[in-house]
Amino acid sequence: MNISEKILRLRKEKGLSQEAFAEKLGVSRQSVSKWESGGTLPDIDKIIAMSELFGVSTDYLLKDETVESIPEPEEETVFSETEPQTEIIQPAPEEPKKKRKIGKKIIAIILVIVIAAAAMGLPAYYGGIKELWWEINGGKIDYSYVLVHGLGGWGDGDGINNVAQYWGGGTMDLKKVLEAEGYTVHTPSIGPVSSAWDRACELYAQITGTTVDYGEAHSKEHNHNRYGRTYSTPLVENWGEKVNGGQTVKINLVGHSFGGATVRLLASLLEHGDEAEMKATGNDTSPLFTGGKGDYIHSVITLCAPHNGSSLTEVLNSLGTAVGIDDTTELLMTFCFGVAGVASPVDGVYDFKLDQFGINEIDAEKAIAALTASSNDHAAYDLSPDGAAELNKQIKTVDGVYYFSYAYSTTQSAKILGCQTPVSTTLPILYPFALAMGSYTGTTAGGISIDKSWQENDGLVSVVSAKYPFGEEYTSFPENQEEFQKGIWNVAPVRTGDHGNVIGLNAESEPTLAFYRELFTMVDSLER
Repeated sequence: MNISEKILRLRKEKGLSQEAFAEKLGVSRQSVSKWESGGTLPDIDKIIAMSELFGVSTDYLLKDETVESIPEPEEETVFSETEPQTEIIQPAPEEPKKKRKIGKKIIAIILVIVIAAAAMGLPAYYGGIKELWWEINGGKIDYSYVLVHGLGGWGDGDGINNVAQYWGGGTMDLKKVLEAEGYTVHTPSIGPVSSAWDRACELYAQITGTTVDYGEAHSKEHNHNRYGRTYSTPLVENWGEKVNGGQTVKINLVGHSFGGATVRLLASLLEHGDEAEMKATGNDTSPLFTGGKGDYIHSVITLCAPHNGSSLTEVLNSLGTAVGIDDTTELLMTFCFGVAGVASPVDGVYDFKLDQFGINEIDAEKAIAALTASSNDHAAYDLSPDGAAELNKQIKTVDGVYYFSYAYSTTQSAKILGCQTPVSTTLPILYPFALAMGSYTGTTAGGISIDKSWQENDGLVSVVSAKYPFGEEYTSFPENQEEFQKGIWNVAPVRTGDHGNVIGLNAESEPTLAFYRELFTMVDSLER
């Protein structure tokens, strides 16, 4: 009997469903299913937890039962010369049997002492049994950081990145600086104005080094091609595989602005999959949509992310109505291109990445026309409060993943005016937006109330929207980092600054670097 069979038998004997068992161990039901089917092996900390739950030893769980039972010694028959038919039964000597029992006890005692010493008495450097085991098998692996840009952004591979880096705000190459300090950092480039769904599919393809698969059901619903670009080299080698003593190769996803929705959706799809896509394509379904891969992600970190949309879209809608523009979606898309600074892009410098719509040339007018005809499959809709609410219905948190959010504020309360006004250090291009959002109230077409709680903002995103998705569980940052919880939002204190400060825009290099050093140090120290 191997470990998979033992887990299944012990769980059933305990009267636990896969869901109940998974909850007790702090993992997903899919993880339990994979253990019991032999698809993957549990980590050592989960094996220890199971031994405590089931009341068995870790040795019993880990070792296959292949040792044959030792037969008892046969009884000796002695015949008397004077009484040939009389049997005298003499038991075999017990000394060898006793020695075997004593030997097993000594081994068991030594094993218990070693485990106890590893768990309690070893230096903190080893972190107990798990990290000692990792050290024996090649060392604790590093989890890389994947930095995902927001609306209108770019990354490696784009010509514009050779002139000005998104991550660094044009004042430095944040990726290179962090890599020089020993971190593994990736800055992929995905559709700057595409929907969160399309961007998540593109991000997955880049990380895995595969062809972008937007999904059969999604593509048909939104009138575009199912497949996009092919990436021949994965950003992350061996992603999701077991190495160095059973450690899973995981990543940390960091999303700025609309990149926050992208990384949240990617993590959700990896763990929970998508029923519509599995139904539409069966065995041809992309691994992104089949679920059971939530343990590929260590943490999801959002920076100034519009979890609940941006009230700025409502401001622009109001402006469109005021000037007689009926197609407010077109107005929003025009605004997206304007904020990105790509109304008249130079060939080879900026790429809209709208291959799914058959647009290979850089033409803003064609891009807007394709996106407005796509049934809201674009960034402008997902950025609106109504669109974000629909998106949030699709996205679920993953139990085994750490979630962190950082919100920035560049406004202050103007009590006399009864609104929020931008501070003098706000980036000039964001100043009018911060002012408009700071005084706006209203109700969206979908019935969402934009009240005064939305007025404090960073120039593009309201603070209340950047903290956490409405309806999801959250907690404030604890004083002790060991108290960070998985599967819920750990909300950092609101920081002073505008929407671009966190990526180095309108900010000095050293404070920006200090933020990422502190963030990465914290994430690297989290329990695995």
